Amino acid sequence: MKILHINSYYSVSPFYKNLFEEQIRHGSIVNVYVAVAKGFDFTSINLGEYTKISLNHNRYDRYFFHIKHFKILKDIVRQYDIREFDILHAHSLFSNGYIAYKLYKRYGIPYIVAVRNTDVNVFFKYMLHLRKLGIKVLHNAKLVVFLSSKYREHTIVSYVPSNLQKEISDKSVILPNGVDRFWLNNKFNGSRNIKKNEIKIIYAGLISRNKNISTTVKACEILRSAGYNVKFTIVGRAEDKKEFRLIKLHDFINYIDQQPKENLLNLYRLNDIFVMPSIAETFGLVYVEAMSQGLPLIYTKGQGFDGYFEDGTVGYSVNCMNAWEISKRIIDIIENYKSISKNCLIFCNNFDWNIIAGKYKDIYEE
Repeated sequence: MKILHINSYYSVSPFYKNLFEEQIRHGSIVNVYVAVAKGFDFTSINLGEYTKISLNHNRYDRYFFHIKHFKILKDIVRQYDIREFDILHAHSLFSNGYIAYKLYKRYGIPYIVAVRNTDVNVFFKYMLHLRKLGIKVLHNAKLVVFLSSKYREHTIVSYVPSNLQKEISDKSVILPNGVDRFWLNNKFNGSRNIKKNEIKIIYAGLISRNKNISTTVKACEILRSAGYNVKFTIVGRAEDKKEFRLIKLHDFINYIDQQPKENLLNLYRLNDIFVMPSIAETFGLVYVEAMSQGLPLIYTKGQGFDGYFEDGTVGYSVNCMNAWEISKRIIDIIENYKSISKNCLIFCNNFDWNIIAGKYKDIYEE
């Protein structure tokens, strides 16, 4: 099986390397095409010898969808003999999916397409002039990959015409991203308990408006006013200065700059509950990282991670803007901590890249 991955996100999301190398291990011939703007510095990153990073458009071309993608399409045809491939795998609906669709129309090579957070919350939501194009890419794909059932439901109900909804639903699958092997190899070994006289909450990731740390802080304040001794550790790079200033106002918050995974693992083990009520999230691998260390989760209702598990299994989904609901669900976790923590350690294995690559192989062959 010879696969051409079209993945413009790979240059900034290196976790895809796990998938590509598992596919090679499973016997596939893998090529990865990454289109980036001129001036992009890729000298310090290693994306594998099977990857071609191509600087083929200007950074201002992103404001003109068809100009940018005309340049990318022209370049990919120059870089590869497309007829050599058995299947194309586009890692987003609009940007990468459009290229796969055009190659399919020209060469007849079938493609599968993934739907990402940007596709749903930016392209479909705001770029009304491109909606028909998105539907066309979905309609011509052999298979559509959603990272969660909630994203599939929202996309199909909100944006797909009624006469195509069943077709798109029938040819779609739910396949999550996998977690870095480091986390499964270093899974917490044992049983976790929580001390009710000190509740230790942690968040790890970018400090940005989308990650909604301010609402988590309000939830901590509610719990503290109810008599809970809550400590909140925030780990990550400060992207939003307003959110960062908020952190500095509270003495119950411990801020730690971005850390390597080895240090982050130890920080997870020192805390009790992982809370990330993002406003928008395709999936959120950081949830699985926390699960691997036995930390129950608070995640956003209707976003990427929601739908994999019933509420109360590995944590709870919440209205991301409702601090009262978040605080109540943290209490629910405290009351059922041991069983939820145990479930996290069991179910994090669902996100093993080896298993996911095997499922992709079955899809390709079908």
